[in-house]
Amino acid sequence: MIASSGHTQFNWQADQAEYTAALDKAHVRACHSYFTQYVLIDTAGHYIAVDEGDYGALPGTLADRVIDAVPGQLSDEI
Repeated sequence: MIASSGHTQFNWQADQAEYTAALDKAHVRACHSYFTQYVLIDTAGHYIAVDEGDYGALPGTLADRVIDAVPGQLSDEI
């Protein structure tokens, strides 16, 4: 993550903790999903995890805010 010089150390640590929590949530959800899990930054600057299956193909407004992606772990190919 790139932090601007305007961020205080506290804000940067809070951002890192929030990003890590969203990424952890995406990894947990990916273990039980066929769909890619995405970490997005929302309009308020917070990190959230969303499931591609919730939206079908991500609309452009969401795709532009993707920070990270975790592929789904379930497969019907056995």
